Amino acid sequence: MTVFTRRTLLAGSALAILAACSGPSKFKTYDGPPVTSILVNKGARKMYMLSGNRAIKVYDIGLGTVPVGHKNFEGDGKTPEGRYFIDRRNPNSRYHLSVGVSYPNDQDRAFANGMGLAPGGDIFIHGQGPEGQILSKQRRDWTVGCIAVTDEEVEDIYAMVRDGTPIIITA
Repeated sequence: MTVFTRRTLLAGSALAILAACSGPSKFKTYDGPPVTSILVNKGARKMYMLSGNRAIKVYDIGLGTVPVGHKNFEGDGKTPEGRYFIDRRNPNSRYHLSVGVSYPNDQDRAFANGMGLAPGGDIFIHGQGPEGQILSKQRRDWTVGCIAVTDEEVEDIYAMVRDGTPIIITA
């Protein structure tokens, strides 16, 4: 056996060991009905993945630390209300995985700016990650304005939802 062959076999074995140790991937596939919109009912703490007018999946959710009312400015602890879109995804989120909500819109910016404040941003549907696993045991609504689900649930959501999907967040 040549040195090249031995090195190739060793490298291949090392890669196989690393792959086995890394555990299951957080990136799933989805082949069900398309998610055409998302409905969040803050009062009921429910998020509905809709295909047309049919709920194909329902999740219990956590919200911002001040869950009642529309997000008006950065740091108010509120989750926005209104019509937005999924506009980005973060595979390296500190909350496991996350999909971005297009807050703030023009109306949100105008309102906050009229008060001399910043509207904030970085609103996501996300998992818990290590920090959220601790905080969610202390209180249901623990985010700074995001919509939280479990890590396993956000893996499904990340696979199901496409950028551009409308999200309607109601009181």
